Amino acid sequence: MKKILFTLLILCFQVFVFAQEKTPSKEKTIDQQIDEWVKPATDAIESVVFFNIWTFTDPTGKNPNVAIPFVIVWLIVGACFYTIYMGFINFRSFRHSIGIVSGKYDDPNSKGEVSHFQALTAALSGTVGVGNIGGVAIAISAGGPGATFWMILAGLLGMTSKFVECTLGVKYRKYNADGSVSGGPMYYLEQGLKKQNLGILGKFLAVFFAIACIGGSFGGGNMAQVNQATEQLINVTGGKDSFLFGQGWIFGSILAVLVGLVILGGIKSIVKVTDKIVPLMVIIYLGGGLIVLGANFTLIPKAIHLIIDGAFNSQAIYGGMIGVLIMGFRRACFSNEAGVGSASIAHSAARTDHPVSEGIVALLEPFIDTVVICTMTALVIVITGVYIGNEPKLINGAWEVSANGVSLTSQAFSSVMTWYPPILAIAVMLFAISTMISWSYYGLKCWTYLFGETKIMDITYKIIFCVFIVIGSAINAKSVFGFSDAMIFAMCFPNILGLYLLAPEVRRDLIEYLRQVKSGEIKKYH
Repeated sequence: MKKILFTLLILCFQVFVFAQEKTPSKEKTIDQQIDEWVKPATDAIESVVFFNIWTFTDPTGKNPNVAIPFVIVWLIVGACFYTIYMGFINFRSFRHSIGIVSGKYDDPNSKGEVSHFQALTAALSGTVGVGNIGGVAIAISAGGPGATFWMILAGLLGMTSKFVECTLGVKYRKYNADGSVSGGPMYYLEQGLKKQNLGILGKFLAVFFAIACIGGSFGGGNMAQVNQATEQLINVTGGKDSFLFGQGWIFGSILAVLVGLVILGGIKSIVKVTDKIVPLMVIIYLGGGLIVLGANFTLIPKAIHLIIDGAFNSQAIYGGMIGVLIMGFRRACFSNEAGVGSASIAHSAARTDHPVSEGIVALLEPFIDTVVICTMTALVIVITGVYIGNEPKLINGAWEVSANGVSLTSQAFSSVMTWYPPILAIAVMLFAISTMISWSYYGLKCWTYLFGETKIMDITYKIIFCVFIVIGSAINAKSVFGFSDAMIFAMCFPNILGLYLLAPEVRRDLIEYLRQVKSGEIKKYH
C-alpha cells in the first residue's frame, strides 16, 4: 500500500511540475488556478449549510449586516438542552474525568484498541488545530474582543454535547473481524434509532452524517489546516519574496507524503503520534502565550474588561451583541466540534466496558480546546491590540476581514518575541498535522461505513485525502474556511437530532454509572 501511495503522490507532483513549466510567467500561478477551480463549489456548499433565519441590517451602512444561521442556533439550543437534561454533568464530573484519563479506572481486560488517554489525545488532535490560532483571530477581528466571551460559553456548554455523543459512540460501536473497532454517529444513529422503531430515519441520518463527515475530513480536517500552515511558513520565509509564494502546493505535496505514512497504520499508528505530538504542541503554544501575557501582565484586567463589555455592548463592531455572539459561537463550534459528532469516532476505540466513562473523558475536550487554548489566543490578541485596524471593511460591495488569521496571531506573539514567528510556524504545522491525521481516521470510518471495510476502499480514501492536502495548500484561505465550516457544520444536523432522540437512554446510563462508581462496583485499578 505504501508503494501505491508514493507512486500516486509522485505522479501528482509531476503533473503539477509539468503544468508549471507549460504556464507562462505572465499567466496565473498554479495556486491561483486551483483556487478558481475550487471556489464556485465551496461558495455553493456554504450558502446551503449556512442559510439564515434572520438578518439584522445597519441602516447607516457603517457596519456589516448580521446574519443568524440556523445551524448555529441548532447547536446552541442542543448544547443548552443536554447540559440541563444531564444535570450539568460537565461540571459535576470534571474531577472524575481527570481520574479516568490518568488511568485509575483502566481495566486491562476491557474491549477496545486504545487507552482513555490515547483516545482523548486522538480526539484532541482533531479539534486542536489552526482554528485555535487563526480562527480565534478572525473572530476577534470581525466581532471584537467580546467574541471571546461567547467562545468560552460555547466551550463550557459544548462539554455536555461531547459527553452525550461519545457515550453513544462507545455503546454502539462495531467490532470488526480483524479486531479493530468502528464507531461514531453513523452507528449509533442507525442502531440506536432502530431500537426505537425509527430504523428508516436512523439509516437516513447515518448516511447523511457519513457523507458530510467525509466532506468535513477533506475540508476543516485537511484543507483548512494545511492552508494556514502554508500561510505561516510563507510568512516566516520571506512573505512575497518566499520561494513558496504562489507555489504552496510544493509544501502541500511534502506534507501529503508525511501524513500518508502515518495514516496507513490506522488508529494504533495514529495514537502513537498524537499522544506525543498533542502535549508537545500545546506546551509550545501555551508557553509562548504565557510569555506574552507575562510581559503585558498589567493589561490583563483591561483585556478582560474589553471582552466582557464587548460581549454585551450594543454598539460593538459587527452589529452589536447578536453579531458578536454569533461570531463567537461559530468559531468555538468549528474549533471544538461539540455537537458535530466527529470526536465520538475516535473515542469509540477506547478500552472500556462502560460507555459513560468515555463520555466523561470527552468532557475535557471542549474545555482544553476552547476554554484554555482559544482563550489564551484571544487574550494575547486583545492585549497586544493587533486586531485594531483589521475590522470588517466594505470591499466590492461585501464586508470582508482583511487580515489572515494565523498572520494576525503571529503579529501578536512577535510584538513581545520578535523571534517567535518561526516557532509559531512549527506549532502551526504540528497543529495541522495532528488534526489531519485524526480527521483522516474520521473520514475513513465514514467512508468504509458507506462502501465497506475492505483494503481497496481503505487505500482509495487515503489517497484522495492526501490529494486534498495539496489542494488545500494552494487555494485562498476564504474559500478554504467557507468550505470547511459548511461541511463540518452540516454534520451537526443529523447528529443533534439523533442525540435528542437518544438522550433519555444516555441519562439512564449516566445515573446507573454514577451509582456504580459511588458504590464501588466500578473500582479503581491504580
